[in-house]
Order: sequence, then C-alpha cells, then structure tokens
Amino acid sequence: GARESWTADQLSQQILRIRNARPTAVNLAWGVDRVQPFAVQGRDEVLTQAHQIVVEDTVANRKLSELGADWILQRTGASKLRVLTHCNTGALATTGWGTALGVIRELHERGALDVVYVDETRPLLQGARLTAWELEREGIDYRVQADGAAASTILRGLVDFAIIGADRIARNGDSANKIGSVGVALACQAAGIPFMVAAPSSTVDLDTASGEEIEIELRDGAEVTQLAGVNIAPMGAQGFNPAFDVTPAKYISAIVTEKCVVEPKDSPDVSALVNGVNK
Repeated sequence: GARESWTADQLSQQILRIRNARPTAVNLAWGVDRVQPFAVQGRDEVLTQAHQIVVEDTVANRKLSELGADWILQRTGASKLRVLTHCNTGALATTGWGTALGVIRELHERGALDVVYVDETRPLLQGARLTAWELEREGIDYRVQADGAAASTILRGLVDFAIIGADRIARNGDSANKIGSVGVALACQAAGIPFMVAAPSSTVDLDTASGEEIEIELRDGAEVTQLAGVNIAPMGAQGFNPAFDVTPAKYISAIVTEKCVVEPKDSPDVSALVNGVNK
C-alpha cells in the first residue's frame, strides 16, 4: 500500500507530524522518539516496541498507584477517604490501569475510599463521560459535579484530598494538566488539604525548567460555544479554549511517579521522579 511506498523524507514528515500533535503533553513526543529508531526495520518492529511501552507503562502505573496511596494514607489519617479528581486519568487515558485514577483504584482495593467527586471537565467532559464510566464499572461510589462546584466542595470540608494527572511536569515541579486543575490546587491550598499529582516518569520533562516554558495548546473555540454541535452562545461569540493550565509547584503537596514521591516545597528540582534517587 501507500505506506510501504513512502520515502525516508515522507516518513520523517509523518513522524514529526505525530510528534508535534500535542504541544503541551510530553508523553506523545517521548513515545515517538523511543519508537522512531525502529521505523527503518519495518512495521512489525515498531509494533513490538509500542507493545513494550504498553507493558512498561502498566507496571509503572501500578507502582505509582501503590506509592501514591501509601503517601495519602500516611498524611490524611482518615479511614475512609473522600477524594476529588479532574479530567480522566484511568485505563482509557493510559494503558489499562491509570495514574491519578489508578491511585483512587488502589485506595478502593484497600477499602480506604468513601466517595469520589468527579469534575465534569468542560468543554469536552472527560470527567463526566470517561472517569464516571470507569468508576461505575469499578463499583466505586462517585458524584459528577460542575467544574465550578469544585472549590466550594473542597472549602465546605467535603473532600480529604484532591488528585490529578499531568501532561508535562517541569524540572521545578510545575505541572501542566487539563484546564481547571490549578483552581482545584488553589482551593486545596486554602482548605489545607493535600493536592497530589500522579504521572509516570515519562511525563517529567527535565529539559523544561519551569511551567513558564510549557506551551499551552489552544483548541477550537467552538468547543466552548457549542455543545454536541449546537450553539449555546450567541452566533457571533468567540470561544477562548486553552486545553491546559499550569499548577505552580508551590501549590502541589506531592508528585508521585513509579520511582518515588517528591514534595516540591522541599525539593526545587524533581529529578528524583525520573532517576529514583530521593532524599
């Protein structure tokens, strides 16, 4: 087929197109860079390498879920935890287990979970459509809420901790995640409860010094002004639709990868999240 007839230049162009498709998230580029050297060996070798990434990511997710659950239980002291999460970080977003949702699943397996407050995650509703579906399948008690309710839910004392995933973590601990995440972090700071970021070590970008260097993807404004293709704003309304925001490290209680847990306030460099050497 046409795929086999690509020249080396054409193949390189397609690889670059995929690599640059999500400018905020680092994992896609990381995966492409890892597999690219095997492209010259053919499709089967590329698939072999991709499947190996799947296996490694699943193992990493299970390990970081255990470490994250341990940290949370040590810090909260609650026997039945009420948690808030934002966007989708489960099996649908990873390779079969999850990061932030993986920690939640681990707590559920340990009998330490009460209820999960799920932010709907406008405008694409990953929380309402995906996270809620995964929790339903797991038999985990949950409530879907409007994003605007998150801060109030936290400040009213209905949440013991909040946990999110990440699309890129800078060397200083600043973390990019789905738009709306930083508001959750600020509410947790005000309420005095832990705010955790959970991600595999491949999400940590040590070449990015801080969140100021992270490019924020701007998506089609129609995602905000329309719902299921129907206008919910005046026809002339222009949507502003940043897909991600950056939570400064000072508002993050802990970041967990499969290597270790780092508390950014005590560590201005989170390299341990990649190399596993934690003080």
